[in-house]
Amino acid sequence: MTTESTPAPEPKRRRGFLIFLRDVLIIVVIAALVSFLVKTFVVRSFYIPSGSMERTLLVNDRILVDELTPRWTGYERGDVVVFKDPGGWLPPAAQEPAQPPLIAFVDGILTFVGVSASDSQDHLVKRLIGLPGDHVVCCNALGQVSVNGAPIDELSYLNLPEGDTLASEEPFDVTVPEGQLWLLGDNRDRSQDARAHQDLPSGGFVPLDNVVGKAFLTTWPLDRIGLIDGHYDVFNGVPDPQ
Repeated sequence: MTTESTPAPEPKRRRGFLIFLRDVLIIVVIAALVSFLVKTFVVRSFYIPSGSMERTLLVNDRILVDELTPRWTGYERGDVVVFKDPGGWLPPAAQEPAQPPLIAFVDGILTFVGVSASDSQDHLVKRLIGLPGDHVVCCNALGQVSVNGAPIDELSYLNLPEGDTLASEEPFDVTVPEGQLWLLGDNRDRSQDARAHQDLPSGGFVPLDNVVGKAFLTTWPLDRIGLIDGHYDVFNGVPDPQ
């Protein structure tokens, strides 16, 4: 006489499957929250929408921005920083066609956890030339910018026509207010930076509170993966502001 095995009751199978789904959902939620916290407080991804920072950063480069370290160490001259528009730097946003609901939902989730960078168009990236209190002038007889009376040789990172050494076609003479920064693009002929916004109420300066963080790594495309150079040696001879 043989005894046939009986299948597990259906409610037990269903309960086991629901427990599995619950565990997966908990893992996904925790991973999303961790990613959100990392994006908000530690590191964040952006892409480069314009050529204002060529040759350092090219159009459509993906970069990582350190949000945490500058909170403790502050910023220094030469840092490449990402910042929110302080008002008047970016043109009014063009009305883009609405995304299909599913794509918009997925992009929103990816932006939330820091994988997508759909808000890059609302931010800018420039090089920090003047800290609070710095007296920044352009140009001396050699076409160089001077910071606190010390000329700086920017040819290692500026994207200038061959043979040109003029750091800016537009002269300026500014003293950076407390809590503000003076930021310029490396591609000076194609950068709508601090020089182009001196007629705004801000005087072209960017509040430190608007700075998201310091760009430190190019992550895409693959052939451009590498650290972003601050060229700090350019500023070694700059004295503290008086």
